[in-house]
Amino acid sequence: MSKILIIAEHLNGKLNPSTARCVSCAQAIKADAIDVLVLAAAPDAIAADAAKIAGVSKVLTIANPANAHALAAVYAPQIVEVASSGYTHVLAPSTTFGKDVAPRVAALLGVAQVSDIMSVADAHTFTRPIYAGNAIITVQAPADQTLVATVRTASWAAAANGGNAPVEALNVNVELPTHTRFVELAQGASERPDLQSAAKVVSGGRGVGSAENFAIIFKLADKLGAAVGASRAAVDAGYVPSDLQVGQTGKIIAPELYMAIGISGAIQHLTGIKDAGTIVAINKDAEAPIFEIADIGLVGDLFKLIPELEAALG
Repeated sequence: MSKILIIAEHLNGKLNPSTARCVSCAQAIKADAIDVLVLAAAPDAIAADAAKIAGVSKVLTIANPANAHALAAVYAPQIVEVASSGYTHVLAPSTTFGKDVAPRVAALLGVAQVSDIMSVADAHTFTRPIYAGNAIITVQAPADQTLVATVRTASWAAAANGGNAPVEALNVNVELPTHTRFVELAQGASERPDLQSAAKVVSGGRGVGSAENFAIIFKLADKLGAAVGASRAAVDAGYVPSDLQVGQTGKIIAPELYMAIGISGAIQHLTGIKDAGTIVAINKDAEAPIFEIADIGLVGDLFKLIPELEAALG
């Protein structure tokens, strides 16, 4: 009997879509129960959103002022206490949040973690990428231990709404560490969609030429209602901040539409977009590797082609 506990990711009182993607993975495991755990200072609104996800059996909440900010050191002991009540699997998204929390949970439980689940063969057998996504490996976890894993959210569609799971408040009596404290969260303010969950993404690379020239990428993204991304080369060159980086060492995304502009297509970048729906590439180099995986490719000067695209969009 598989009983799965999913750790909800949220920020500013809003549930991250990565949680619904984890539910899809849990459904593929064919679990008997899929519960979502929300840790927050005031979890009610977040829990209500989680309860709407189809396939969720129950939403558990832990309300504690210490949970006001997602500190892995504080979350982990509470998660372990809940997981110890009969859960066979603990899943978290393979985002910055999940990569921070899951290893601590695994360490406290004394088990090895499975990272970046792409597909499910059975309850303890999964595929995951290795070598910057150049190869896919099948891994099997011990069936007699609690399985702690992160889910490669780009490989899973979000479970639809339509559920009506009950919400249960928990009182967890564990000693919380005091060696870690929240200082501040520094994040860029933007009206654009979140890069990791956006349906459309427009990314620029070294070929854009400068931070000032990157305005053409932002303008096209706004025209399309898309998020903005960048290659590592563009980030390293200082064109845009690192939180926009897409690729193996940045964000792994799977938008319906991905536009790679002035991006040559290094393997580390391609790893981050391999699950995208339609890939459009614009580059003046006809031999650029990006064209090997692009569904639509335009060879030419991006500063001429993008205005033409904008004009065609109306």
